[in-house]
Amino acid sequence: MDSLKGKLLLASPALEDPNFARTVVLIAEHNEDGAMGLVLNRPATTTVAESAPELEELVDAQEPIYIGGPVQPSAVIVLATFEQPDAAGLLVNDEVGFLSAEADFETSRAATRELRVFAGHAGWGPGQLDEELDREDWIVEPPLPQELFSEDAEELWADVLTRKGGAFALVARMPLDPSVN
Repeated sequence: MDSLKGKLLLASPALEDPNFARTVVLIAEHNEDGAMGLVLNRPATTTVAESAPELEELVDAQEPIYIGGPVQPSAVIVLATFEQPDAAGLLVNDEVGFLSAEADFETSRAATRELRVFAGHAGWGPGQLDEELDREDWIVEPPLPQELFSEDAEELWADVLTRKGGAFALVARMPLDPSVN
């Protein structure tokens, strides 16, 4: 099994789970015990100020909270680009990872460049993600750095598929309900 840590999973049109329709998931961990990731393209209508005011020192209070996935939806996770990677609680790649729960805000501010707050995460048990990949529920693509903190998160799924090209670019333009095409 090759680890997909640091890769993007794009929901294929065949994926029927409404929690993941047209999502882009950053895989943070993938091993024999399972996988964990964050849905990058589901901003909530709730802001950081409303949902996690304790994080206002780190993140613009008017930034939306992102729905990271259906697992532990009340848990808050902060994804960041680190100037000082050794300050990360867990690294996903060379400079992107999660803030440590033990880190103080002053240290975190000095160690990071970009931050985004997520509620919940996506999770898979042992072998579950591999089975979904075998069914072609997911399209795997390495991310571009700017995609991890996309300014237009709701268009991320279509943008990454378009970048991938070929038949994937056609899928990116497919309506949610193909019968309206």
